[in-house]
Amino acid sequence: MTKLLEQAVEIARTLPPDVQDEIARLMMSLAQSAEPEEIDPEHLPDVLKSLAQAKRREFATDEEVEAAFRAFEE
Repeated sequence: MTKLLEQAVEIARTLPPDVQDEIARLMMSLAQSAEPEEIDPEHLPDVLKSLAQAKRREFATDEEVEAAFRAFEE
C-alpha cells in the first residue's frame, strides 16, 4: 500500500461508520473499474500537452482556476 493510501485510510478511520462504508464502496468501485477510458483522437493532442505540463509541474494558479469556474457560471 502506498503512503498516500495509508494516509487516506487513517483519515477515513476517524469518520462515522456510514461515511467509512461509502468511502469503501467508492474505493472498490474505482478499483474494479480501473479500465482506462478511451480518448477521442481529436482530444489526444490536448491530453498529451496537459500530461507534459503536469510532468513539468506547470499548474494553473488559484486565480486561473477561479476564472475558469466563473466562466461556467455565465
